[in-house]
Amino acid sequence: MQKENTHNWRDLLAKAEETGELNHSELLSLLLCDAANKEIFAVADRVREKYVGNEVHLRALIEFSNYCKNNCLYCGIRRGNLHAKRYRLSPEQIIALAQKAKECGYQTIVLQSGEDAYYDIAKMQIIIKEIKKFSVAVTLSIGEKTAEEYQAYKEAGADRFLLRIETTDKELYHRLDPNMSWEQRRKCLTYLKDAGYEVGTGSLIGLPKQTRESLADDILFFKEIGADMIGIGPFIPHPDTPLAKEAGGSFELALKVMALTRILLKDINIPATTAMEALDPNGKILALQSGANVIMPNLTDGEYGKLYDLYPGKHSDTSAPEKYRQELQKQLQKIGRSIASGQGFHGEFRKNLQKT
Repeated sequence: MQKENTHNWRDLLAKAEETGELNHSELLSLLLCDAANKEIFAVADRVREKYVGNEVHLRALIEFSNYCKNNCLYCGIRRGNLHAKRYRLSPEQIIALAQKAKECGYQTIVLQSGEDAYYDIAKMQIIIKEIKKFSVAVTLSIGEKTAEEYQAYKEAGADRFLLRIETTDKELYHRLDPNMSWEQRRKCLTYLKDAGYEVGTGSLIGLPKQTRESLADDILFFKEIGADMIGIGPFIPHPDTPLAKEAGGSFELALKVMALTRILLKDINIPATTAMEALDPNGKILALQSGANVIMPNLTDGEYGKLYDLYPGKHSDTSAPEKYRQELQKQLQKIGRSIASGQGFHGEFRKNLQKT
């Protein structure tokens, strides 16, 4: 049983806000102290405003294939899910969706898929090069590749890459991700840094047998590797996976891990993940008020978007992206935020402040 540490949480939180530094014991103390939650969220919001400002960056998400060679126990598009209806978008369809996103005002396109070998280097290079003609940033979220593949995509124009570590608990990782290697996952993050990408990673909160100690390890790992973007989301059991009957993650704990990540890593980009909203109808706004500064609206065409079924409750209707953007703008205005006009690279806000 995990017990609360004896550290004074107010002193620790003040130290974290001022310095961005906590050791494992100190961070664990905050993770174990639920009495600190409200103040942790408030501090994270303050740090967010100071280091990345009040603009919210929108990233248009295109989920272009739900084929995946992996068999992760928690994922709805795992290879072993025989109930999943599979699809692939053609390069032309992907490029057309990206053009539509640009016309709606989006400055970043996120291309996400399962690990699908159908999209080889040649196909991906064509897709990336064509989308870059729209003067947008391109983010890839397509899994583990070789260093040479990452380099080829970078040379084609890709700017960012998202590769979630999911957990730094190696035993847990190998139990939930059969035939995969945590060390290889870690190497891929190094390859991405070496290739010059802005690197995003993140973790699932509430996995079976996950501990607060390992969550503290996760946050310190993000800091250690110098991540540019962190996605934090609660684990939501999918009915067609081996973990269907597990309890799932807590919205509050996921929000807390996200907030502590903001406090320690200061100026990185943090999305209000769709998994937050799947557990709480106000999850997106609460996340934005607890350290998040990015939203990733899904612009995948109707039926295909529903088939990219990672977990229950994942998809909101963004079939009318112009209307969605207008409604979002109203929501943001109510909490003193606005939609950003730039591409939102890591450190951009602070650099602009220094110029003025």
